[in-house]
Amino acid sequence: MGWPLSHYFIYTGHNSYLTGNQLSSGCSERPIVKALLDGVRVIELDLWPNSTKDEVEVLHGRTWTSPVELNKCLDAIKEHAFVASPYPVILTLEDHLTPDLQAKVAKMLKQTFGDMLYISESESMAEFPSPDDLKGKVIISTKPPKEYLQTKSGKEEAEDRAEEEGVWGEEISDGKATARQMSEQGSGKYGAEEAEEEPLDGEAEKKARQQGADSEYNRLIAIQLTRRKHDMDQDLKVDPDKVTRLSLGEKAYEKAIVSHGAHIIRFTQRNLLRIFPRSTRIMSSNYNPLMGWRYGVQMVAANMQGHGRKLWLTQGMFRANGGCGYVKKPDILMNSDPDKLFDPKADLPVKTRLRVTVYMGDGWRFDFRKTHFDKCSPPDFYARVGVAGVAADTRMEQTRVMMDSWIPAWDREFEFPLAVPERALLRVEVHESDNHQKDDFGGQTCLPVWELRPGIRAVRLCDHKGQPLRSVKLLMRFEFFPSSSSSNSK
Repeated sequence: MGWPLSHYFIYTGHNSYLTGNQLSSGCSERPIVKALLDGVRVIELDLWPNSTKDEVEVLHGRTWTSPVELNKCLDAIKEHAFVASPYPVILTLEDHLTPDLQAKVAKMLKQTFGDMLYISESESMAEFPSPDDLKGKVIISTKPPKEYLQTKSGKEEAEDRAEEEGVWGEEISDGKATARQMSEQGSGKYGAEEAEEEPLDGEAEKKARQQGADSEYNRLIAIQLTRRKHDMDQDLKVDPDKVTRLSLGEKAYEKAIVSHGAHIIRFTQRNLLRIFPRSTRIMSSNYNPLMGWRYGVQMVAANMQGHGRKLWLTQGMFRANGGCGYVKKPDILMNSDPDKLFDPKADLPVKTRLRVTVYMGDGWRFDFRKTHFDKCSPPDFYARVGVAGVAADTRMEQTRVMMDSWIPAWDREFEFPLAVPERALLRVEVHESDNHQKDDFGGQTCLPVWELRPGIRAVRLCDHKGQPLRSVKLLMRFEFFPSSSSSNSK
């Protein structure tokens, strides 16, 4: 944990105060508490003036979400920040405030956090401190106030809503289709496709300077957010004397990895990059985090209020390293030699082979009603096992259906050749087969391959929200073999 912050993937939340959907749910400190207890290390708060313009509220702006008082959120962070992990909490503030309210926020931050608040010794840092250096610290990261950008048209919002996913989310892809699609659309302008992360420009910036930003508030901002120029060559330019943070919406990022993939990897070797979900993910669905991690993006912001396969990947990744919220990037992403810069789209050689045997499962009879899966007979379970990682490693397999059994015995072996095992996640799902309607969900887990211990293991499954089921476990075996050896799947 002694490397600069830019060397780590960081467990990052999006709109951390929301209790449900992005449009009409309530705002509360309770989701913040849950996220911190789950190990999340980046908490986002949207700060807005109240109706009388004399106090600060936290809410998802320009929606029907009900606000929560800022001091409640700050108190919750102070109380729970270091329960699950001793490593730093980064508080990203979406600031929509006047200088007077900024001064009020600065006072609240100092009063609430006191010595816990990390204040940089200089306005710019040549290198980020390490998580070890920042143990027990709360770090403020934000940008100057801004004027709102024009919202999307109703047609565009309807098109985005149509992309919302099913109950468990779409199957995890290898990313090749997305890359082709963005390439066909052309590079275009990397415009402001989201209102939430766009800093000032033009007249708005001039107005803010005239009003005068609060100096004490600015002093508390340890990690400043760089103002985007909407030119990727400039946005991803690496300053050898200064580190910074940049934020991109998911659509701008998908365009960038087609045309500037190598730039992103180089940028994130020193600087922090955050990807945030598009605002029209009304039901709090999530972006595929693999698309960010493959290029070294540290902060792939997740809607913790949602659920489904993409959030399961995030939860699986951050089970690594003791669940502390920081996972060291593999060395391949930190190699700055131009001739050896990692290319996640390249044909990569196999490094190792993972053999997974799924013997049997048990526990559903204790955790579910007898009629939960089938009213008239025992359930018909099958297991899905696969790997998510770089495109070459991403694959999903399935056992046969075991009919009428609460204790299914599949005894099925799978083998996965892995090009980048140090960034692969083992995915396990159990479903109950139903011929007449959608298959029922029976549990899931996602585990970092590089931390799997060889041998026969009892693997506990989780519910759709990622919480461990009390009794449900699978009996599995994990074996690693050199890349040159192989065996046929049974």
